Amino acid sequence: MRNPTAGRSKAAAQSATAQPAGPVAQVGPIVSAAHLASGKLPALSELEFALNVATNAYHRWMVRCMAAAGVGGLAPVDVQILHHVNHRGRDKTLADLCLVLNIEDTHLVNYAIKKLAGLGLARAGRRGKEKTVAITDEGAAVCQRYHEIREALLIRGVSALGFDGAEVARLAGLLRALSGQYDQAARGAASL
Repeated sequence: MRNPTAGRSKAAAQSATAQPAGPVAQVGPIVSAAHLASGKLPALSELEFALNVATNAYHRWMVRCMAAAGVGGLAPVDVQILHHVNHRGRDKTLADLCLVLNIEDTHLVNYAIKKLAGLGLARAGRRGKEKTVAITDEGAAVCQRYHEIREALLIRGVSALGFDGAEVARLAGLLRALSGQYDQAARGAASL
């Protein structure tokens, strides 16, 4: 058997197997852009990085859970729109969906509605001059399958972490409040 350290210097071989001599230095905060964390509120940069990582994981989850529920090929926004169209079983307008989901690009929502209607998960309608969208029986059944998979895979795992429901709700409120600050800052940036 060949020696895995053959061909390397003695110092390189020792450093590859050496353990840290003392306590590891404090590394924080964990951010994706140190130049943004160098201002007055570095914790916000840490939160932004966590949001980016969580958003990507959440989007991946939604797409894979929906595929497991029987509908592949949807984008995360399509999944969000399908669930909101199913919410409370009432018809929604394009404006309703954009407002509630905080989506600025109406074309994105309109395309998702057409995609969902083409799959038989939603159906377009009208309320006066406004276009509406409603869930179909197949769309409701897919949402139910998604719910069951979510309970079995995600909720069971999150519950095992021991998070307090009230604390999770408080965090959700904080994120909604912060979203308002980002929206206000975006309006300010658009006027520069």
